[in-house]
Amino acid sequence: MCVFCAAIPVAAATGAKLNAKQIEARRSAAADGSQPPAERPIARLTLGAVGLLLVGSLVYHTLLAPIWRI
Repeated sequence: MCVFCAAIPVAAATGAKLNAKQIEARRSAAADGSQPPAERPIARLTLGAVGLLLVGSLVYHTLLAPIWRI
């Protein structure tokens, strides 16, 4: 498996875990009555990372791999 194809599910799983952790922290803070932590755009960053990895995989498998005969 190439690096791009292996990194896509890793990036998606990591982003989903970080997003769930952020949501849980915000819910916990709301229940406690404390100030919630600053919201970060984790879902957008994850989507961007997965999209870039998909583009990289597409370029690698269609343009570079046939040239290198991998």
